[in-house]
Amino acid sequence: MRATSRIEARVDDRGRTTLPVLDGEGPLALRRTRSTGPAARVTLVGAMSGPLGGDHLTVEATAHEGAVLHVDSAAATIALPGQTEPTARYDVRLTVADGAELRWLPEQLISVRESDLRVTTRADLGADARLVLREEQVLGRTGEAPGRLTSRLTVRRAGRLLLDQELSCGPGAPGGWDGPAVLAGQRSVGQLIVVRPEFVRDKPQPALLGEWAALTPLAGPGVLVTAVAPDALLVRRAMDEALRQLG
Repeated sequence: MRATSRIEARVDDRGRTTLPVLDGEGPLALRRTRSTGPAARVTLVGAMSGPLGGDHLTVEATAHEGAVLHVDSAAATIALPGQTEPTARYDVRLTVADGAELRWLPEQLISVRESDLRVTTRADLGADARLVLREEQVLGRTGEAPGRLTSRLTVRRAGRLLLDQELSCGPGAPGGWDGPAVLAGQRSVGQLIVVRPEFVRDKPQPALLGEWAALTPLAGPGVLVTAVAPDALLVRRAMDEALRQLG
């Protein structure tokens, strides 16, 4: 299956964020949900199982100048093995214009035994754009070995690279992914990137955030929080605490 879901947010003449494009396909249904203030909130709802092996799913979200768009999901995404082609793809393309804000906060991605999923997330930001982006991966269900999962996250600001990182886990991944320098035997991992114009002048300093997470300033107006823990609940708590501290 190939399916693309599109979200487009614009500001109307009363200063409210509207959604002239809200188009879901295949397993990626989109629902506008209740929000407060000027923001528009969209929830991704799984309309069927997926991604399965051989699927290629894409989500495109654009926040135009001045728009405030919050995107979350109703439940975790589960990568499942397919009957024929083994590899599935899930692409996320985010565009945030000058003066706009996008918060991308989906639920966890669970890599099921014998699945093979490649996730690519790319965010292109204007010079004065704001971004909060969270990704969380769980390697296997309870008591289950993980599938193969490759996740690449790329963020550019005003055309310049701010972050480009890739993590590959599970059977067939490069050696050492489960060693002390990467996951150290843990089965849940999370990344949170926050980009704000004010970080040009006043950026948080490097810090350990409890037992499971660390904050790293980027070479630009952004910070990266990485968490590695035994389970998804601990990763989520670390991500939530980081968001509270960053304000």
